[in-house]
Amino acid sequence: MHPAAKSAPRATQFFEGFAEQSFETPDGPIFYRSKGDGPPLLLLHGYPQTSAMWHAIAPALAQTYQVICPDLRGYGRSLKPKTDAAHMPYSKRAMAGDVLALMDHLGHHRFLIGAHDRGARVAHRLTADNPERVIAFSTLDIAPTREMYREAGSAFAHTYWHWYWLTLPHPFPETLIGADPAFFWLSKCGAGAAGLSPFVQQALDEYLTCFADTQAIHGACEDYRAAASIDLAHDDAEVGKTKTPLLALWGADGAIAAHFDCLALWKERANDVQGWALPGGHYVAEQHPQDVLDAWVPFFANAMTDA
Repeated sequence: MHPAAKSAPRATQFFEGFAEQSFETPDGPIFYRSKGDGPPLLLLHGYPQTSAMWHAIAPALAQTYQVICPDLRGYGRSLKPKTDAAHMPYSKRAMAGDVLALMDHLGHHRFLIGAHDRGARVAHRLTADNPERVIAFSTLDIAPTREMYREAGSAFAHTYWHWYWLTLPHPFPETLIGADPAFFWLSKCGAGAAGLSPFVQQALDEYLTCFADTQAIHGACEDYRAAASIDLAHDDAEVGKTKTPLLALWGADGAIAAHFDCLALWKERANDVQGWALPGGHYVAEQHPQDVLDAWVPFFANAMTDA
């Protein structure tokens, strides 16, 4: 147990009955948790976390769906490949490629996606590139990457300073974070109004343990460097909007709500979009899981009916 996690509340249940497996891609392993026998539902985590963030959401969904929760490349127990000058190995397209390979391996041609933060950016790119694969998707507490950079002002930059700081050339942010990864993680993720209260002991232990890996620190920085460069190029190359049904949700107390018209920005990128604010801040799936479930259960059920 990581010392900083010992004071966090312990969850009474934490992925009981979920299988933990590793799928080998040509570039390396993708770790994932899974449970359930229904239609496939992919859950993608954000920064600087792992699939552990779904501990309060996944068990309820697994009663209806086959829930698959991978660690994205660069994070957790998944591959952390070498990068290149264009940051292509950490583009959302590359991350989406891992996810598609995993779903192919599991025999799922079409599936649903629920995703938070960086994982929601992967979900958006995957859906834009492969609309025939995604039945419907929901994002938690993000607006589209390109439009967020376009609309961002000084107030947002001060709140989401890591969006800019992590893109600085290697090894500057990696060196400073690596000096005390736990201090960085706890300071950054505990900076909101809820502090560290959204995080249970088991998840926090996994986050801090995985983030202590220098390759994970580098992978996360590369994720943000890609977002500020190659991901924008991929966005600009799109023709038209995605037609896949989208439910955009965000925390009423978070930076997205404070600095952007989230629904309006998603309507620039998607034809069939609805959305609203939920109670809480950025880590809404852990802070208010029932509110997420109350939105997701009917959305995914209706999408399956219409599929």
